[in-house]
Amino acid sequence: MDITTLYKIYLECTSVTTDSRNCPEGSLFIALKGDSFNGNAFAAKALESGSAYAVVDEPEYAPAGDSHYILVDNCLHTLQQLANYHRRQLGTRLIGITGTNGKTTTKELMAAVLLQKYNILYTLGNLNNHIGVPLTLLRLKPEHELGIIEMGASHPGDIKELVDIAEPNYGIITNVGKAHLEGFGSFEGVIKTKGELYDYLRERKNSTVFIHHDNAYLKEIAVGLNLISYGSEDGLYISGHVIGNSPYLTFEWKAGKDDEHHEVKTQLIGEYNFPNALAAITIGRFFDVEPGKIDIALAEYAPQNNRSQLKQTADNTLIIDAYNANPTSMQASISNFRNMEVENKMLILGDMRELGKDSPEEHQKIADFLTECGFKDVMLVGDQFAAAKHNFPTYPDAPAVIEVLQKSKPHGKTILIKGSNGIKLSTVIDYL
Repeated sequence: MDITTLYKIYLECTSVTTDSRNCPEGSLFIALKGDSFNGNAFAAKALESGSAYAVVDEPEYAPAGDSHYILVDNCLHTLQQLANYHRRQLGTRLIGITGTNGKTTTKELMAAVLLQKYNILYTLGNLNNHIGVPLTLLRLKPEHELGIIEMGASHPGDIKELVDIAEPNYGIITNVGKAHLEGFGSFEGVIKTKGELYDYLRERKNSTVFIHHDNAYLKEIAVGLNLISYGSEDGLYISGHVIGNSPYLTFEWKAGKDDEHHEVKTQLIGEYNFPNALAAITIGRFFDVEPGKIDIALAEYAPQNNRSQLKQTADNTLIIDAYNANPTSMQASISNFRNMEVENKMLILGDMRELGKDSPEEHQKIADFLTECGFKDVMLVGDQFAAAKHNFPTYPDAPAVIEVLQKSKPHGKTILIKGSNGIKLSTVIDYL
């Protein structure tokens, strides 16, 4: 079936789903495949559960003469083509966002700010891959005035694939750091892949890039782009500085050479969130959101999903950043924790995954940094930290940590919890 015919069917449907367990009435089910499942096998179930049509790519799952089944060559490619076709039909102005660290938080802050003035669509959670991006685009409605499309990457070419689907008008790379080195091959590979967003916008007419002026790596690859800059240097489109971070980030900002300063007290943990907030302010002002409304949006935003959250238990204060970890974000979290003016500090840190051959060296650097900072009360979790040289106690996994905490629960501590999601440090929270 050609894409224009499929698009007419899509417009008749209430939504698009790829999950046979969640098929709203009148939805369009698209059968995707994974390493351990074949969505084609669930097409009939999707129709029984409420979907109006099922898109499949294996003939044996499309009964002859049944118009509720739509046979295509490749369901994933069809999903992506449909999303791109829909994006082109509506012509909504879209902001593409990627980066090693902070992209989801920045996206959430941008959304909070832009919602003060516009009806916007933005990526839910971290649905930022080759499936999540098209699903997000297919949620676009004519009434949406702007869209924010988050784009993740773990291999070279990932961002190029996503920008070719989304075709953003604007772009922002939050930063580049050492993450997914196993997939990228090197830090240079990270920079090149994230820079694929810039490469696309460089070729697109009337495009704009919002750039963190303090980041030398980004400035180096931003030649030939229409840049709107933010950072610590006075006179930029938006500039500012941190006032405090014990425990919440407080900062000042101003626009251009304007003398009016704005102070914002956020609910964000960590100075590393300062550039994320400045990015949201920059994009808000670019799209004419009033400064006072920007301040309110940033002050009221509360992070979720174990991303730099502050949690007060009956016994301790927890700083929870257990969603993800890489050398750049780990160093930033530890540095921020060192600078916080609180007593009785404790750290529970988990391995950083997907670093490939660089893993031993990067874990050793973190262990050395902990020693340099003078931290005494530290628990390191995972085989990579266990293999590094240091004097801190190590534990094979989260259950081993829980066993210790059950016998000897900390009291009166401020505890930083950070590690890759696969280490499951979020499971220790209930024991603190």
